[in-house]
Amino acid sequence: MTETTDAIVIGAGVIGLAVARELAMHGRQVIVIERNATIGQETSSRNSEVIHAGIYYPRNSLKARLCVAGKERLYAYCSEKDIPHKRCGKVIVAVGEAEAPALADLRERARANGVGDLQWLDRAALGAREPAVSGAAGLWSPSSGIIDSHAFMLALQGDLEHHGGTVAFVSEFRGGSFGGGMIRLRVASGSGAGGGDSGGSGSGDSRDSGGGSSRHSGDGSGSGDGDGSGGSGVGVGSGSGVGSGSGDSGGRAEVSEIEARTVVNAAGLQASRVARAFKASADASTGSTGTFTAGADAAIPDTRYAKGSYFLYDGPSPFNHLVYPLPVAGGLGIHATHDMAGSLRFGPDVEWIDSLDYAVDGSRAARFADAVRTWWPELEAARLTPGYAGVRPKLSAPGDPPADFAIIGPVGSGSTELVHLLGFESPGLTAALAVAEEVRRRLD
Repeated sequence: MTETTDAIVIGAGVIGLAVARELAMHGRQVIVIERNATIGQETSSRNSEVIHAGIYYPRNSLKARLCVAGKERLYAYCSEKDIPHKRCGKVIVAVGEAEAPALADLRERARANGVGDLQWLDRAALGAREPAVSGAAGLWSPSSGIIDSHAFMLALQGDLEHHGGTVAFVSEFRGGSFGGGMIRLRVASGSGAGGGDSGGSGSGDSRDSGGGSSRHSGDGSGSGDGDGSGGSGVGVGSGSGVGSGSGDSGGRAEVSEIEARTVVNAAGLQASRVARAFKASADASTGSTGTFTAGADAAIPDTRYAKGSYFLYDGPSPFNHLVYPLPVAGGLGIHATHDMAGSLRFGPDVEWIDSLDYAVDGSRAARFADAVRTWWPELEAARLTPGYAGVRPKLSAPGDPPADFAIIGPVGSGSTELVHLLGFESPGLTAALAVAEEVRRRLD
């Protein structure tokens, strides 16, 4: 028997949970399908846990607009829900005089995005604010901060459930189709569905990060060919792209159907595959590529994987705030952050990969040490220990300019509505509540 609900969200990472909460709070009956046994086990729990100010992104981009709006909503939500967080501020460092113009450009970009609280630091002012840091100049961002991302996601889940929504764990998307005025999903559940970080072997750090955010490791024992943002794996293959999973590992999954008029694809690292699965189904059922025009292959960008490793520092932190270098290709540079317990960590770097891998290569410590010593000369490399790794879903290829978030939809036929959320890397954590409002407004 096919279960029917009002709205389905694929993926219980921070974006999926925020969207589901927003829909439920506005009267929608919402089910989130999540292949893992708990929320946010993948991209959403493998990051720096930084609340971004909105400095880096092009004017009028989704990243800029949703980050700035989301930041204020996030601080207010943290205060309301007693979520561990700290408005600790951060310093962006120009190592030498040659980098000062790029730092000035960042300040102007931030102003264009509505971030008007940045302060320029000359060499003396930089030294006064961060005595351990060596640099020619800096930008002080007082509205940057840190958050316990797991506590944030737990609060989102709590609000969702309070308003009648639910998360179906160990429930893996296997395909979608359209008909009868509904969107129908095939979902696998049971011992053969879900599992660990599919495609990701390795030694991720599984410690409790201060306020309770844990770094998850796994051996990739689940079915499907990857993970989604916060844990929604998908079992789509290379044939029609629909319902042809890569096999159940160690158990038989029960496949059932659930249908809704509204579906939001928040599958993170696998969001492009999920979108193409719906497109393939539309083509197969209608014999036309025109029915779901915004779901056509040309409108669905590829999701590429940028792995970022983190190293922990075995020693007291010399920093008063977060410390960032200037951005690099593919990322914001190897920076210094603290968790809610005050422990110091460095990362992430940028390593483009073809398949998911969460192992931290200890030999990368030397590169980390070289990078950090450009602005912290006193770093003791022997104190660096492998921490954890995350994988960022990027819509740009190596060497390309950074891509914006992509919100495709709502699209559909008749009364159905389908929204795809693609490329939700940083600042997705900061922007989550604003993203949810954006999606809900588009669906209203």
